Amino acid sequence: MTEDTITAQPVITTGRLSLRPLRQSDQGLLTLYAGDERVARNTRSIPHPLPPGAAEAFVSRATSDTRREDVWAMDASHVGLTELLGVIGLTRLSDDRSEIGYWVAPAFWNTGFATEAVQAILQANPQGVKTIFAEVFQSNAISARVLTNAGFDYIGDAEAFSVAQNSTVPTWTYLKKLS
Repeated sequence: MTEDTITAQPVITTGRLSLRPLRQSDQGLLTLYAGDERVARNTRSIPHPLPPGAAEAFVSRATSDTRREDVWAMDASHVGLTELLGVIGLTRLSDDRSEIGYWVAPAFWNTGFATEAVQAILQANPQGVKTIFAEVFQSNAISARVLTNAGFDYIGDAEAFSVAQNSTVPTWTYLKKLS
């Protein structure tokens, strides 16, 4: 694991991925992938249609010294794929708790990249927390399986507002205790 000198955020490597901080050059692929309604509808915060400048603003927030969330690009360029096939982030909730969130571009669904990225973040524990929470929309059983495969425990139902769906949707909530 190395550290990016611009964001003071670690670069985490796996067999197929380099989880690295976002950079300005990611804006095009972020616009393409996050602009896909299938991606946006599975998140709380991505609007659809994606407005102009949204990817630029996201990269600016993700690389800010005052950010609330550490965001990594899922970069698979070292295995002959794209420089960004999804993102994964940790939002710090307190000194010892964070929430994980991720999405993968539809072209890379069902390939294990989300599972690989989640497991790498858990193993690296870059924020040094004791507990990581996650939530997924109940309509997204595949993301729920990613979490349970990574050792998360289901702790209950809730609901969250989805900007793309312009409604409150039911969620499943998960918890992972780290040693």
